[in-house]
Amino acid sequence: MTTQWRNELRLKLEDLVDRFVTEGVDQQEVLGAVSEEIGNLHKAYQQDPAPADDGSMVDEPANDWPAAT
Repeated sequence: MTTQWRNELRLKLEDLVDRFVTEGVDQQEVLGAVSEEIGNLHKAYQQDPAPADDGSMVDEPANDWPAAT
C-alpha cells in the first residue's frame, strides 16, 4: 500500500482544486492556498502531534446543548 494512498491523495487534491477552479477561482490562487494550509497543518502537528491524547480534554459529554433540558 505504499503508493496507493498517495495516488488517492493526488486524485482528491486534484478534485479539490478543480472544484474551486470551476467556480471561477484562479488555479494558482487555489494551489497557493492549499500549500499555505498544508503548512499550517504541518506547524500544528509539530506543536501537538497527537491532539486527541491531550489530557486537558474532557472525557464525558456535556449536557449544555439546547435540547438537553
